[in-house]
Amino acid sequence: MPKPKIPLTSEIAKQYALAAGAAVAGIAAASDFTQAPEGFKPSDVLEGCRSVIVLGVPFPPEALSLPAPEYTAMRNEILTRMTAIAKDTAKRIHAGGHAKAVSASGGKTVEGKHWGIISLKHAAELAGLGVITRNYLLTSPEYGNLLWLSAVLTDAELIPDEKIQLNICESCNLCVEICPSGALDNPAEFGRKKCDQFFKIVDKKLEIQCWQCRAVCPHKNGEGE
Repeated sequence: MPKPKIPLTSEIAKQYALAAGAAVAGIAAASDFTQAPEGFKPSDVLEGCRSVIVLGVPFPPEALSLPAPEYTAMRNEILTRMTAIAKDTAKRIHAGGHAKAVSASGGKTVEGKHWGIISLKHAAELAGLGVITRNYLLTSPEYGNLLWLSAVLTDAELIPDEKIQLNICESCNLCVEICPSGALDNPAEFGRKKCDQFFKIVDKKLEIQCWQCRAVCPHKNGEGE
């Protein structure tokens, strides 16, 4: 006789995520992604999607002092790890419903701009894992702006986590002042093209050559240094 399926709950979904290797997990309702452009909403990726399980693992703070090739390699390594965690979590959820892993680095190019499958940092903000701050990075209370993300979409209707309130930028302007491209000059819009100048192909490989906005933040490791 087949074993009865265990209904997926928010608590069980988070347990799956932590068992797969995530340090933190939060849940957002798919219906809350109203600001996402067409084609990049959770329901565009998984038909009937009701919930987004957002997974996070902290990036080692020592990476911020590495040369560009080593920083890029460590960043790529954690992106691969986050994708694996999402796939493992989705596999566990498949036993009780439909689920789809969202890669930490996947996406597509539209009009010359690369977009993630969904915006993971906006998903994390909706899932209560942190807030998007002045440097346009997700900042969490525990891990600061060093939280790397992936996600799992599911048609299960889970109880979403509450968004958190963090007013950590206040009058700080350090990231704006240090940005060599001026990508943060306009508080209403991130200068993606300006920032992209520091994503370069070196020896046929992508190399990230600037992360000063991340490193200069007093909250890069959480509740201030």
